[in-house]
Amino acid sequence: MERDPRVCVIGEDVGHYGGSYKVTKDLAGKYGDLRVLDTPIAENSFTGMAIGAAMTGLRPIVEGMNMGFLLLAFNQISNNCGMLHYTSGGQFKIPVVIRGPGGVGRQLGAEHSQRLESYFQSIPGIQMVACSTPYNAKGLMKAAIRSDNPVILFEHVLLYNLKERIPDEEYVLNLEEAEMVRPGEHVTILTYSRMRYHVMQAAKTLVNKGYDPEVIDIRSLKPFDLYTIGNSVKKTHRVLIVEECMRTGGIGASLTAAITENFHDYLDAQIVCLSSQDVPTPYAGTLEEWTVVQPTQIVTAVQQLCR
Repeated sequence: MERDPRVCVIGEDVGHYGGSYKVTKDLAGKYGDLRVLDTPIAENSFTGMAIGAAMTGLRPIVEGMNMGFLLLAFNQISNNCGMLHYTSGGQFKIPVVIRGPGGVGRQLGAEHSQRLESYFQSIPGIQMVACSTPYNAKGLMKAAIRSDNPVILFEHVLLYNLKERIPDEEYVLNLEEAEMVRPGEHVTILTYSRMRYHVMQAAKTLVNKGYDPEVIDIRSLKPFDLYTIGNSVKKTHRVLIVEECMRTGGIGASLTAAITENFHDYLDAQIVCLSSQDVPTPYAGTLEEWTVVQPTQIVTAVQQLCR
């Protein structure tokens, strides 16, 4: 916002309250109420307003207090945000960033535990990225703001408390590039967001058992970084996908299709996908835990893949 006066933030409680998870803390005092604009509880209205502002040359950042609430703005995100550059014959760019907390939290109930990447992935013209560390959250956010394309940035409700030393100097990450988290030889594990930490926990167990997993945080949910993914598949010949998204129509399903279409001849085993169960997320803590993938399931899946 300091670098570019066209950047503004729009959403519920983003102003003097600092956002529901304090992502915009102190920004209203620094940049004023018009650049950090508190809105009514009306996601369809303020998302549409942000898209209109982008058409006039601003670079709005829309915060959904919870990503599940953005379903109320689905028409604006799909029919306007994703398509206006095309339907206007290229007359308008829509440099909008839509971001906010999502994923399965700690007993937040079904409506506040949405994983909307499966809903939004089929919208033409939209890019989707998921951050998983403070370092890539900052780098991806900067890249999304500077992009002329509409970008949905998925943040996980349970990752806001992570701490990490990040560079003082300027850096911007590539919106379409995966991250090699751990090189390995035996199996490629593709994951993103919170599940990165479940995978790395499982990787410690797997190494102790004699396995050498390669872990990739795909980060770009649309489009996929098939260059990085393909090179890994050609090396390990086995793929395990671990996601918190729903199994039916999720990111894992699309990733499975992309790998099968492009790298089928390099596979020595069927692709395995571990996803959340196709049920509303329960409020009860024990039941909630059972609906998402756990590290023990990842260990078992790798052992079966590498037999």
